[in-house]
Amino acid sequence: MKRSDRFSIALHILLHLGQRTDAPMTSEEIAGWVNTNPVVIRRTFAGLREAGIVISTKGHGGGWSLARPMEEISLLQVRQALGERLVTLGAREESPGCLVEIAVNRALDDVMEETNRILDRRLAGITLAALAKDVGPRFHSWQPPPH
Repeated sequence: MKRSDRFSIALHILLHLGQRTDAPMTSEEIAGWVNTNPVVIRRTFAGLREAGIVISTKGHGGGWSLARPMEEISLLQVRQALGERLVTLGAREESPGCLVEIAVNRALDDVMEETNRILDRRLAGITLAALAKDVGPRFHSWQPPPH
């Protein structure tokens, strides 16, 4: 099982957005932090915008901001907005008629679903504010490096 990079990166960015309340951040700025293309940021943030987690403003001085306080945004809401599951196991589909393959895939699917339900319950109880608090007192004074 591999951790979702997209989820982890989105949380990283959202924490920075929560820290920066003076001005929106451009897709280019954000992309520089996580070493990706601004288009990837815009695609990722589209779902977050639709879920009311971030807002975007156009034009000079525009960019991305949190739509509501970090205390009101749970990790579950972020995961759901991204539209992905955190735990996935690769089911083999090389022999669709094989009864053994069908049984193995069914068992793995059941385990995955149960695991994701447990994770979702935990994620619902964790907010961005809790993550920010965990970063420590340096969080509010730290500024990202220029790119």
